[in-house]
Amino acid sequence: MIDTGLKNIPFSPPDLTNAEVEEVIKTIKSGWITTGPKTKEFEKRISEYIGVNKAVCLNSATAAMELTLRILGIGPGDEVITSAYTYTASASIIEHVGARIVLVDTAPNSFEMDYDKLADSITENTKMIIPVDIAGKMCDYDTVFKIVENKKRLFKPNNEVQALFNRIIVMADAAHAFGADQKGIRCGSVADFTCFSFHAVKNLTTAEGGAVVWRNDRGLDDEWLYKQYMLYSLHGQSKDALAKTRKGSWEYDIVYPAYKCNMTDIMASIGLIQINRYKELLERRREIIQIYDESLLPIGIQSLQHYGTNFASSGHLYLARIPGINEHDRNEIIIQMAEAGIACNVHYKPLPMFTAYRNLGFDIKEYPNAKNQYINEITLPLHTLLSDEDVDYVISNLIRIINNL
Repeated sequence: MIDTGLKNIPFSPPDLTNAEVEEVIKTIKSGWITTGPKTKEFEKRISEYIGVNKAVCLNSATAAMELTLRILGIGPGDEVITSAYTYTASASIIEHVGARIVLVDTAPNSFEMDYDKLADSITENTKMIIPVDIAGKMCDYDTVFKIVENKKRLFKPNNEVQALFNRIIVMADAAHAFGADQKGIRCGSVADFTCFSFHAVKNLTTAEGGAVVWRNDRGLDDEWLYKQYMLYSLHGQSKDALAKTRKGSWEYDIVYPAYKCNMTDIMASIGLIQINRYKELLERRREIIQIYDESLLPIGIQSLQHYGTNFASSGHLYLARIPGINEHDRNEIIIQMAEAGIACNVHYKPLPMFTAYRNLGFDIKEYPNAKNQYINEITLPLHTLLSDEDVDYVISNLIRIINNL
């Protein structure tokens, strides 16, 4: 075989070891593979890691966000605000519950919402804001909560839970941000509700999966709220499968016609090993980001800042912006990187550029900053299976291709 000198560097493969494999085998051999003891244990580990009372594991972050909207009674006649620069899941859930999607442009040269425009977008119908912790970096929640407090007079609660807050509720789309922190507080303890993803490409994976947590100091009844998530995720059934296995406990009620989005013990068993390894996984991501930064920032390539004096991201994505190029150039760079064996991506194409959101009446011309972020953005491979040599290979090829362009 001829050695072409090309490497094969995938974009974001899962980092799984024999420990995860063995734990899955143990779960399969136990005879209990759906929601059961492993899922409950994983929920406990997540809540302990974050420092909250409860965590709920589901089959995706999307389900976690949508169920939160439904449990809070947000629906037709309500408005929910999120970023125009995000994956569709941040907004599609709003459409699913019948509320109106309100998209906010990013600030100039930023991946975060323009907080002045966020404030201007709030009306008496606004029930929730969904900030997006893109690439694993937490948003400016101090500013978000200041805006919410300043607009408190407009808020009109629809039910007792909303009245408990008596203001717009903040739910973090932290699909990327498990393990991030801000001012010494871990992601999950800052927003009112926080939803995480454990999809195959995420830092911590359960193949598919997600979780939702909520703050301890909002006056919420933890047991009641946890039970609501259980009911909503298991058809509104008053007993889960594990409870029904007890002798003579077959009978159950359907409290309301709900949904099916529970996590299985097979998924949770992967997560239990991943969370044991997570400190080392985060440290390796930080090392890789430092190598990228040291080589790319001095030559003018821009990137989201993952670490600072009072914050640390989860290091989920390396978002590189190439000054002076257009969308065609960016796509050509990605093609040439692929020809060198390097898989790159783009995070994100703004929602108003997609057919589904154009059909809902959104126009990308109203989101110029998001469009400018997108045009020259390339997401480089960032995962814990990369060696330093692999990272150097990515860097040298990117610089070569940009120079030739």
